[in-house]
Amino acid sequence: MKTITIAIDGFSSCGKSTMAKDLAKQIGYIYIDSGAMYRAITLYCIQNNLFDGDVLNEEKLSQHIKDIHISFKLNKETATPETYLNGVNVEKEIRTMEVSNKVSYASAVGFVRRAMVLQQQEMGKMKGIVMDGRDIGTVVFPDAELKFFVTASPDIRAQRRLDELHAKGDTETTFNEVLDNIRQRDYIDQHREESPLTQAGDALVLDNSTLTKEQQMQWLLDKFNHITSQ
Repeated sequence: MKTITIAIDGFSSCGKSTMAKDLAKQIGYIYIDSGAMYRAITLYCIQNNLFDGDVLNEEKLSQHIKDIHISFKLNKETATPETYLNGVNVEKEIRTMEVSNKVSYASAVGFVRRAMVLQQQEMGKMKGIVMDGRDIGTVVFPDAELKFFVTASPDIRAQRRLDELHAKGDTETTFNEVLDNIRQRDYIDQHREESPLTQAGDALVLDNSTLTKEQQMQWLLDKFNHITSQ
């Protein structure tokens, strides 16, 4: 069975990260959360006062970008990778609504995306990885042997995201706030100048609006087994 690169793209809050983690665990591959990298940069910008409202000071960020180092380390208790920003575990901090509301602005900056793409491509040189994001199959790994594009209705994605926030103790954020954030992120992701969210021509589309996690995983495994056995 040959070793391949798997690229998973799609809209925010489709469960791409959980899907990619579970798939990687099932097939013994390494999982890389590219979205967490952009969230970590957004957190850095917030911590260093590079935002004025929703306006990002790109000139100052360009002076900082070379000092922003993002890595992943496996949490031995949960058996899942966690995100580190300049050596500090920020997995919890990057999942807040404050970061969610600003991540599309930071991730739309050309030099930010180019810096992250270089890091991601370096991580994937040996294959045997599953990476999810917005431009993995189109920009980061255009030659990936297996590409998925994941979608679901905005209402379903908003409820999933709200359930995650509730599970983490956030009881103040409302459904409408999350839905507005998702719609705004969808628009920005699809219309940004640098690496917009688009479906790769050879990507397999997965609408998981009504699928259980078990049904979704079986669908992914079927596609994986088919291509690696050829």
